[in-house]
Amino acid sequence: MTTHDASPRTRKRADAERNIEAILEAARIALSRDPDASIGEIAKAAGVGRVTLYGHFPTRAELVTAVVQRALAEAEESVDRIDLTGDPRDALHRLIAGSWSLTADAGALLAAADQALPAEDVRAAHDGLLTRATDLIERGRAEGVFRTDLSSSWLASVLHSLVHCAATEVATGRLAEEDAADHIAATALSSFTPPA
Repeated sequence: MTTHDASPRTRKRADAERNIEAILEAARIALSRDPDASIGEIAKAAGVGRVTLYGHFPTRAELVTAVVQRALAEAEESVDRIDLTGDPRDALHRLIAGSWSLTADAGALLAAADQALPAEDVRAAHDGLLTRATDLIERGRAEGVFRTDLSSSWLASVLHSLVHCAATEVATGRLAEEDAADHIAATALSSFTPPA
């Protein structure tokens, strides 16, 4: 069926889907550059009017939520391809090496999320990635290579904080990007090693 054969309703739905895609992509770029980017700036970059943008995302918080959820879903797809088998310490290093830069790339976007969304919503958006880290930590604990005197959820939170810390250090020029994964892994592994 050609476009001119489509019903007005089908064309309208296709237009709406294109607009939503354009808005989300423009918001991702704008918020990654400036966490305070305005709705007007985002609408202009998307090639839509503010009314159209607000028709799909009634509040700035809803738009930021959609952008963050989409970025994290893409990050999870990327992390799904990381081999987490074998020695949990090596797997942890691979997980860090393959995922930390996703946080660095989304640093300003996460800053926008921190400004626009309640802390529990920001934390919930990370649940998928934290679950993966927690599962790996649990396996390491079961195999006796990660400490058991601290909870797995605490160790996963420590890892999460280290990744965000490294992203900040790279962004400010205090840590070379190519060294970040090794710094995170060395710090995490020393923290996760069972006490003597």
